[in-house]
Amino acid sequence: MANFTLLSSEQSLSPFKNFRIGHIDGAQAQTLPLFYDAIEKALSLPDFEPDMELLDSLLNDLTWIKQPNVAIYITNFDEFLVKEKKEKVLVELLNLLDATAEDWKWLDDDDEMPKKNFKILIQTSPRAIEILEKEEIAFSTL
Repeated sequence: MANFTLLSSEQSLSPFKNFRIGHIDGAQAQTLPLFYDAIEKALSLPDFEPDMELLDSLLNDLTWIKQPNVAIYITNFDEFLVKEKKEKVLVELLNLLDATAEDWKWLDDDDEMPKKNFKILIQTSPRAIEILEKEEIAFSTL
């Protein structure tokens, strides 16, 4: 099952009503530092310093979030990270999110860490479809 879901409208969020949703507005996250600020607030990241490796580590932990279901919801994707000089930053981030969601699927139930159901939701846009298809990142649509 795909870790990314493209949502056609706000009503498409209804299947995720039991999720802790961290909303990222792409219009307010046009650079990596702005994204780091947004995700820190959206998921209440503890002791976060803007760094891709630390973000990866924290997203593979999530113990401070009580809910078993967690999602990152990106709106205004056409503006998301558009001011980054290198497109590879966006691709690296999307791959990190995909790998994180996949890692959570394979966590053993007998592990000390509570298992999470981690999803990435994106308000559908031509840019999102283009990048996900180009990078061969599986996605579903609602």
